[in-house]
Amino acid sequence: MKNYIRILSLCMGLLLPLQVYAQRLAKEEAIKALKEQAFAKISARVAAQEEGPAVEEGPAIDILPTMESVSKARNQVWSGVFQLVWNDLIDEVNHQPVVFKQKQPVTADLLNKRAFSVKDLSENAYYKQWGLVSPALKKEIEEKIWEKFHEKSRILDTFDWTPAPDKYLLYAMLKKDLEYIEKFSDLGLGSFQGSTEEVRYFGITKGMAPSVRQSVRVLFYNNNNDFAITLQSKQGDLIHLYKTAEKKPLSLLYTEMKQKAAKGDGGYLRGDDQFKAPKLNFSHQQSYPELEGKIMIPSNFVINKALQSIEFKMDEVGAKLVAEAAIGVTRGISFGRNFYFTGAYAIFLEEAGRKPYFAAYISDAAFLQQPEK
Repeated sequence: MKNYIRILSLCMGLLLPLQVYAQRLAKEEAIKALKEQAFAKISARVAAQEEGPAVEEGPAIDILPTMESVSKARNQVWSGVFQLVWNDLIDEVNHQPVVFKQKQPVTADLLNKRAFSVKDLSENAYYKQWGLVSPALKKEIEEKIWEKFHEKSRILDTFDWTPAPDKYLLYAMLKKDLEYIEKFSDLGLGSFQGSTEEVRYFGITKGMAPSVRQSVRVLFYNNNNDFAITLQSKQGDLIHLYKTAEKKPLSLLYTEMKQKAAKGDGGYLRGDDQFKAPKLNFSHQQSYPELEGKIMIPSNFVINKALQSIEFKMDEVGAKLVAEAAIGVTRGISFGRNFYFTGAYAIFLEEAGRKPYFAAYISDAAFLQQPEK
């Protein structure tokens, strides 16, 4: 028994240092982990300082009301169709540039410039109509756009077609179906803007016929990240592609491209030149709440709904655009001031130029005349 106790004591004596060592090791590991976390945080702060302040990311796509509009969206699209509707709003409904009784949005001021009009389009490219809201007007628009473009509206069903006095709808559709002078090649999949997700491309490779190269006009070429070309179509329309990392309003990018082109060498693709562009295919609708619910001067009309829809496709064959816009308006309630004492109020009686001789504050109906019983 004594031997057993002696052996047990010896084992306990050996376990105690091992336990202390294990505790010390765990403590050292914990300190090491804390140091690594602190180092990671410091590294992240340093990297953030080197990259500059974080930029607020906007929505994936924004349909702009004008080419001058500013947006934070990663992808920005514009068509002239909403401007056509706005021009009719000025001419047919408000009879002057739109100014609101409430705070004037920048969008309205830009649209009032009328930077785009039917003069910038051939007659066969657009249809527009306006009138008192009724099922008959809706049917007329649907029949006309089918007859002219063989298209159905994407937005008319979203509007209220219940007739009412001074309730109008202004509508326009713009369609272009372009075919390149020469068909390009399908170049398969590739990365865009460094993304891991691959997209489909079309373009020209070195072995293609010279006639295909003659369908691509070079506006200018400064380097691999600053150049522009023009794809020519059988319809005579031009499709300009401008490679730039600058994020500016579309109107400024267009002006910038034209200025660089004026200084460029021009010409066509040479035998060793290559061309590659991603295929596009998107459909999007957008409303403009900054224009809605406000009273126009002097017509007193209110924009109930302002909507634009754009579908655009571009591939090795050509490009197709279907854009439409509509604005619904009704006559607003007069903004004349209402002097209604229908809540708590005060009364003061005085002789002109003297102090009041009677005053009262009324906050409930206790002293008010009641209907005779």
